Amino acid sequence: MKYLLPLLSWCSLTLFSACNTPTEHATENEPESSNYEYSGNIEVYDSSFFDLVGRDTKMELLASGFTWSEGPLWVQEGGYLLFTDVPENVVYRWTEADSITEFLRPSGYTGERTDKREPGANGLILDQDGKLILCQHGNRMVVRMNSDLNNPQSLFDTIAYQFEGKKFNSPNDLVMDTQGRIYFTDPPYGLDEWDPKETDFQGVYRVDTDGTVTLLVDSLFRPNGIGLSPDHKIMYIGTSDANSAKYYAYNLDVQGNVVSGKVLLDVTALAAEKKSGVPDGLTVHKSGTLFTTGPEGVLAISPEGKILAALQTGNATANCTFDNDFSTLYITSDMNLLRLNMK
Repeated sequence: MKYLLPLLSWCSLTLFSACNTPTEHATENEPESSNYEYSGNIEVYDSSFFDLVGRDTKMELLASGFTWSEGPLWVQEGGYLLFTDVPENVVYRWTEADSITEFLRPSGYTGERTDKREPGANGLILDQDGKLILCQHGNRMVVRMNSDLNNPQSLFDTIAYQFEGKKFNSPNDLVMDTQGRIYFTDPPYGLDEWDPKETDFQGVYRVDTDGTVTLLVDSLFRPNGIGLSPDHKIMYIGTSDANSAKYYAYNLDVQGNVVSGKVLLDVTALAAEKKSGVPDGLTVHKSGTLFTTGPEGVLAISPEGKILAALQTGNATANCTFDNDFSTLYITSDMNLLRLNMK
């Protein structure tokens, strides 16, 4: 049975140009507060979704006006959200009290050229010491910000920049396990003609605490979003390939090596039908349910690969994350920043 939770029509939010596509954005616009209008629709396919989200819950539009919002990260100590605008090479900070302020610029490319297509940082996490770790599209590496979160500066320590002597493509998204090991994806989105690809594959890697880089998967095209199951025994990957839009589940051993894998869910046909996005970023709820961007916005997927609901944002949607107690889901959707309150 399909359940439909009606919300305010997305295209009625004309103040925020909600029906625009990413290519129609101005590149020099000031993000503006939204006063938390409701937006989008939630289409529920399985009633178990209501165990996680209330029947009357609505998505809220927190801010708008970005070029391509990405990489949301909740910072518990301080109570704020960090997220990136990749084309603008900036990390923003959102709080309930202050809305949007600039946190870090430049965030991903620190060179002198001005023609990088996607220069900024993408995925963000905190390490075990509370330091900010960034996937830098422009610099093609995974780095740690070499300053405190209360005094952010564009000074970085390199965590990983190459494999077997060849530079990464453009590290995209990442996650850390309880041992402090970093897993990240490396699609080609940050490459330019003058900054060419060096590897002949698009990998998924693990970086151990001693800096050793291990290639885990080299068979995927456009690996993008990445997450771990609550027990850290399964690694989830989404591929942003319109011709093979899939979510994968890989079993990991105690050392973090892949021992087996399978296609969790194939949404190629759904992506072609809806024409509203392909798999991108993802996060995993403490229940094991995946919340992953893709066709329609954000899909809630059971650990068995069943679609429970679609959070229809109305735009191609990049990424999402929970706060520390899983009470709120934050969503970066094209030019917008959204949130959904959980049970």
